[in-house]
Amino acid sequence: MKERHVLLGGRHSAQCVEEAEETVKELRAALADAGISLPSLRIDPATLAREAPCPLVELGGCSVEVAARLAAALR
Repeated sequence: MKERHVLLGGRHSAQCVEEAEETVKELRAALADAGISLPSLRIDPATLAREAPCPLVELGGCSVEVAARLAAALR
């Protein structure tokens, strides 16, 4: 994984956003491998609105069935 929080300014921000996008892709693929889909999984757009974005990942809501499958997959 890339070194975090080393670069300053725009490069740092761009790197954070790219890393967040890649992490969301990896998480979506890992969940799919476990038969789990979180349709609302995404980068929180509000965290990209800052001058120096520091993205957060939104997992979103899911049904009780999906939550139970997610819990079972994490055990």
